[in-house]
Amino acid sequence: MPDNSFNHASDFACPRKSGKMTQNPCTSIGKMYRKVESIPSSPEDFEFPLKEKLSLDNRWVVMASLVPWSEFEEEYAKNFAEEMGAPALPFRMALGALIIKEKLGISDRETVEQIKENPYLQYFIGRSEYSQEAAFDASLLVKFRERITASLVNQINEKMVEEALKKKRMK
Repeated sequence: MPDNSFNHASDFACPRKSGKMTQNPCTSIGKMYRKVESIPSSPEDFEFPLKEKLSLDNRWVVMASLVPWSEFEEEYAKNFAEEMGAPALPFRMALGALIIKEKLGISDRETVEQIKENPYLQYFIGRSEYSQEAAFDASLLVKFRERITASLVNQINEKMVEEALKKKRMK
């Protein structure tokens, strides 16, 4: 029996382009659909290369390099009392979550889920390594929006545009 398995999309290369065409594909006898036998049947079988580094050309990695995180940290810190209350989450996490929410056009709860599932989004909000735990509760996005004012967002946008233009000129 012929091996009808495949491991990669390139297994479907066009025979006409490769010069291997011996018959008209519309009249040839063969299977139009090949069942994939190697689909992971459980999450434990799914290979997740956590040892891999993040791709430097990923949109979230690129955007993270444009956001002036440290430049506006002090402005954000003014929202908090020195000695009262639970410690606040970092500015990068707060602003990053709001950027993700707006860019993807999703709800507060979905934002938390997307961050939880995506190592690039976790990097974007300032985590140093992947975690399967939620970074914060969805209810905190309300507080983030209160603390990061429209005026501050406008200042950040201006700096991001400046930074993007600088990087473009350097190329």
